[in-house]
Amino acid sequence: MSAEIAEVQLQVRFITKQEQYAVPDSPYAIQSNVQSSDLNTLINALLKETNPSIEKTVEFDFLTCGELLCTSLAEHLQDKGVSTEDTLEIEYLERFPAPAPQDCLMHDDWVSTVHAHSNWILSGCYDNSIHIWSTKGQHKLAIPGHTSPVKAVSWVSFNGDQAVFASGSHDQSAMLWVWNVPRNSVDCVVTCRGHEKGVECLAVSADANRFATGSWDNNVCLWSTSLSDEDNVPAKKRSKPEHGNTREPLTTLKGHREAVSGVQWMDFNTVLSSGWDHLLKLWDCELGGIKQELAGNKAFFDVDWSPLNNSIITASADRHIRLYDPRSTDSIVKTTFTSHTGWVQSVRWSKTRDTLFLSAGYDGQVKLWETRSPRTPLYDLSGHEDKVLCCDWSNPALLVSGSSDNTLRIFKAKHYEST
Repeated sequence: MSAEIAEVQLQVRFITKQEQYAVPDSPYAIQSNVQSSDLNTLINALLKETNPSIEKTVEFDFLTCGELLCTSLAEHLQDKGVSTEDTLEIEYLERFPAPAPQDCLMHDDWVSTVHAHSNWILSGCYDNSIHIWSTKGQHKLAIPGHTSPVKAVSWVSFNGDQAVFASGSHDQSAMLWVWNVPRNSVDCVVTCRGHEKGVECLAVSADANRFATGSWDNNVCLWSTSLSDEDNVPAKKRSKPEHGNTREPLTTLKGHREAVSGVQWMDFNTVLSSGWDHLLKLWDCELGGIKQELAGNKAFFDVDWSPLNNSIITASADRHIRLYDPRSTDSIVKTTFTSHTGWVQSVRWSKTRDTLFLSAGYDGQVKLWETRSPRTPLYDLSGHEDKVLCCDWSNPALLVSGSSDNTLRIFKAKHYEST
């Protein structure tokens, strides 16, 4: 069948949203066995005719039938079950170069968690410490306080010269910290206690008023981020002053049957959690109950949700990444992305582009994906020498990843800054 298709002539029309690269939209006749490289040559030739001011050769990606072209056009159409008799629309968009390695930040132990915001990066380490770095690679602070590996960190708020962040550890506690930026000093203001086993994951709500933690005790706890002691904890119940006041959870969400591996806020009243029990749960924070449950076929190691596209991505024990549409009434898994050769440990959506996400795996790879290219990542960001345990995006375009090789790596991707 593919041999027959390979010899067919196709009518195609080229379209682009990038006006500076537009070519006449009349149909062209091409052979169906062309690849992306052939289409690149053709588009560049057409551009030279119609727009002589473009002197350099531009590299393009090609989108047809909703997916990026990674094979010959014939195979792509056959795979999609599309007729070769109709005029085919092919959208082309400029292909950006791979993100470039910028810094390698050394730690004393495994880097288990990272959260980037604006010019600052938080990292958590298996030696119980938290670190603050600038996105230019400058080490600002090493922060002791936890008594077991730090598995989750997140910025809460930035207000002038003061930044607030949260951390969660296998010591069963979460802590709220205040960083005085000009003085470069940190205080633990609140210690949150309510989990009976280690804290594995943590996420702050969009309004920065609450945060959620997930634990090996199978529970999700919700906490206030307020720095004042609104809980009126009696003085005798307070822990040592250097660890601030002790706080109990606002709510405990019970329902997972195994460890909670990931938490994310979807809106002010909805928390999404992933578990080793193969389940994703959407929680109603006011009622404390489950709104929706999605079943997977393997343990979930991480989950992320994008407000830009209302979609969920998951990292799993079977090396596949899955995209879920929680609003869908038919097949919940919309797309499966397969390229990692080991467990996928971490997934993160881009904050600015609704089709880009990062993944990090036990195979030592960080991969940058386009949702319209499920079979092939856009780029492999190599450099780590062991398992990659966490990844994140800094707005607008820094990619960060932490590994059991004791390093945090920063990649610069300036082309992904805007939509």
